[in-house]
Amino acid sequence: MFGVDFSELVVILVITLIVVGPERLPKVARTLGHLWGRLQRYVNSVKADVSREMAAEEFRLMQQKLKQEAMSLEQAVKQEAVSIEQTVKQAVTPDDLPPAGSSTAQTGTGLQLAQPAHAPEQNKP
Repeated sequence: MFGVDFSELVVILVITLIVVGPERLPKVARTLGHLWGRLQRYVNSVKADVSREMAAEEFRLMQQKLKQEAMSLEQAVKQEAVSIEQTVKQAVTPDDLPPAGSSTAQTGTGLQLAQPAHAPEQNKP
């Protein structure tokens, strides 16, 4: 990432050994290792938070899209129901209904119901 070669790393280690000294070098190396680990954990937690937020935003957008689709579907169904209702009202006009005194008016629907031929008789002893 930074382009540090092995020879450059050796030079950095030799300078660190001269500046810090051989007694404190292990403690400094350990401290630097702990700091490096903390930095990596922090970066990983930030990455995880960002990915969670992106996923949550994606779900919110999907939810909004589904709500819009549901509303448009509901409106389409309502419009279709209204058009069917109008068609039915136009098909059944008062001229089509039988007069009040006729025999079909007694059934309540304007239609006579035929009994099936294979129905058993109910008044058998």
